[in-house]
Amino acid sequence: MKPIYIFLFIAGLFLNMEQLCANNPIYEARKNAYIDNALANFNGDAITIQAYKGVPVDSVALANQVYDVTINTTADFGIVKLVRVLMLSHGEYDSTILPALRNIPFWLEKNESLREYWSENHMIQWMSSDWLLHEKYGKIIDSTLEKRLRHYLDLKVQYGFYEFFSSTYGPYCLSGLLNLADFAQDAQIKSQATLAAQRLLKDLLKMANDKGTYFPAAGRNYYGKYDQPYDQNHNNLIYLLTGFGQPPTGASHAGGFLASSSIDVDDIINSWTPTLNTLFTLGHTLQDGISNINNTMSPKDKVIFQWSSGAYFDPLVAQATFQLVKDLNLWDHFEFSDFRQYSFLPSSLAPTIAEVASSITKSSGIYHPTIAIFKNKSVTLSSIQDFWKGKVGYQQWPVIANTGTTAVFTISGTPTTNWDDRPAIHANTHLPYVQQKDNIALVMYRPEKGLALFGYKDAKLDVALHWKNEKFDEVRESDHWILGREGNSYVAVRRECVGDINGVKACDNPDGQTWVIMVGNIDMYNSFDNFQNIIEQSQYEEKWYFNLPTLQWVYYSKIVVDGKTLEYAWNGDIFSGPTRVTTGIQNLKNNTQFAVYPNPAKDNISIDLSAFGNEKVTIKIINVVGQEIYNEKLSGIQSKTINTTTWAEGMYMINVQSGENNFTQKLLIKR
Repeated sequence: MKPIYIFLFIAGLFLNMEQLCANNPIYEARKNAYIDNALANFNGDAITIQAYKGVPVDSVALANQVYDVTINTTADFGIVKLVRVLMLSHGEYDSTILPALRNIPFWLEKNESLREYWSENHMIQWMSSDWLLHEKYGKIIDSTLEKRLRHYLDLKVQYGFYEFFSSTYGPYCLSGLLNLADFAQDAQIKSQATLAAQRLLKDLLKMANDKGTYFPAAGRNYYGKYDQPYDQNHNNLIYLLTGFGQPPTGASHAGGFLASSSIDVDDIINSWTPTLNTLFTLGHTLQDGISNINNTMSPKDKVIFQWSSGAYFDPLVAQATFQLVKDLNLWDHFEFSDFRQYSFLPSSLAPTIAEVASSITKSSGIYHPTIAIFKNKSVTLSSIQDFWKGKVGYQQWPVIANTGTTAVFTISGTPTTNWDDRPAIHANTHLPYVQQKDNIALVMYRPEKGLALFGYKDAKLDVALHWKNEKFDEVRESDHWILGREGNSYVAVRRECVGDINGVKACDNPDGQTWVIMVGNIDMYNSFDNFQNIIEQSQYEEKWYFNLPTLQWVYYSKIVVDGKTLEYAWNGDIFSGPTRVTTGIQNLKNNTQFAVYPNPAKDNISIDLSAFGNEKVTIKIINVVGQEIYNEKLSGIQSKTINTTTWAEGMYMINVQSGENNFTQKLLIKR
């Protein structure tokens, strides 16, 4: 074979290999259009694209970014962009960027009060930047960086992301991963970062609908991500990968990274499906993280990895957390300042304190959730099943419906007309129990009374419905149900009550509330009229009862609709019963009840038994520790007076048994 033909043959092989490795031409064309648009409509997030295209990076935007990383709490969000500019360029920006990074610590040190290093999005941005600066410029790194970086990447590939389905934090995780996937010199780190980035993007498309919107139940998120359907950081990623939704007006942080990345996205794009109905569990348990998964890390890094799963003051890690905060003097940091009042206590007491305060210490954890997802073209419904029910929510969004471009959800806490005014950290003052079957979710709220000890409105329970009539083409109401239609997509919500608080559809029942959410579309139910007809045939039940053998108050709800039954009996202790409902219960004759007066009582109580007529009854009175302090069988009397002078102050439970029926009420002795 002549040399020229050998050359052409080898060149053809290389061209074919390049074509095999390249992403599909439709994606490449969309990416190039995105880049052109970003350059034509410049903003500060486009500096990575300028560096990628080899055009001069805007000097003002670059200077602003360099200055911001020296003062911002979230400096790592800017540092990953600066590192990408360094990696994509040829040294022309080194003298501008590198001096600004020289004095910034890239991992948690003593007396830190400004920056956060431990949430998983922060971790990968700090670690990836530190590692790449080390590889390219010889930056001195701490002794644990390489080990914890490899461990982090292995965790994400094997277990997924703690901040699951977060349209806030996921894109920032992606930026750190893409920097490693594109520029790491270490082959294993490069490969694992690529796999982790691909997994994160597949998670994004799992909940993206055919209109390019993304309203998922999430481990960490902010309200704004559910208020607007387009032109947010995550929308840029969805549009680049699928072309769904509205073209972005300019570059976003994550969009600039993906558009300038060389990772293979074909499998990611092919993973999107218009329909999905699944239930799956993510991650691992906290105990596994402590005893096995993170056990090879240094003591400090092990605690930080546990923090990355939201386990700050969980009783299992409270002592390690407390000791590290003490050792590093982090009491001035915003994440720990609320606990400064306990800083004088020995660390050995931390687990006990954390257990007493479990209603606020456990529920920040976002490990090992079970997630239900239903998607049919434009409609989606997703939820986190039985996740820290009754406890304080920490940025968790437990149940969300979407009719195309409109999010519908319930949330607990004082309603306000301006949803942006709600606390960003504790999005729910009480997390609900959620059970989802296919396209229907039962959402029950019952606060832990212990929350009152920590200033949560005396554990008052308000639940508001995020529902904006103007977002729908048609809105109907039928009894407790409200129904909305957006195009050919439908949603229905059964409210706990019909009314509003502060101009928001909300209920203030402090004991317990049950809401039901159902989605559908024209493919599933044909017309909106038929959807409404099925809703109106539903059967609903809600009640309280006292389970005497277990000394528990039970809050029970049940919905039967569209051939599906969802029900749950929520058990609580002797003090967690209703304050507005005084009858209870098991095998109850609905027209039979008894009264106790006075209540609160001091020296005597009278029990009105007139409703029982001449029936034989047994009166039992139980104290707070479950001891029976009174038991008497009576027949044919109208009232019974009992002396309580010798009883201790506190709560008691009075049970009246008639035949197979039990009736209960709470009594408070107060002097």
